[in-house]
Amino acid sequence: MAQQLREAFQRLSQNIPKGGPPMPPGAGNAAASALTSLIGASALAYGTYQSIFSVDGGHRAVVFNRIVGMKNTVYGEGINFNIPWFERPIIYDIRTKPSSLMTLTGSKDLQMVEVGVRVLHRPDPDKLVWMYQHLGMNYDQRLLPSIMNECAKAVVARYNASELLT
Repeated sequence: MAQQLREAFQRLSQNIPKGGPPMPPGAGNAAASALTSLIGASALAYGTYQSIFSVDGGHRAVVFNRIVGMKNTVYGEGINFNIPWFERPIIYDIRTKPSSLMTLTGSKDLQMVEVGVRVLHRPDPDKLVWMYQHLGMNYDQRLLPSIMNECAKAVVARYNASELLT
């Protein structure tokens, strides 16, 4: 049975024409031209898409350039242009955000007091380039806990425990 099936497939493969139908003259050039146009249009569309970036309301952007480093310009809301691959936008949220911290500190009469501190903060849009260069994107996680802790300790240390309760 297997031998008969093998012979049937061999006969079928011999009857299939090789190479397909003949092509009219100049059809190869037209196909190549169409393919070239398609590749060119795709590259143009990709380059256009990659050369713009949008900055939403309440945000600002700074641009890192692979050749010169950070640009000193802060880009505002709207559509902005950049050079694909050479430039990369970094977008900051400049809206006011809350940050909370629970800290254990000593009062004036040396009793331990647990205090919760909540701070509303936002970055200065004119200093975003410096902030990115020195602090990075997570500036609030790096700076605020230590500042909030020190401020809470300085304020709580001025009062007795009984004064803090009232």
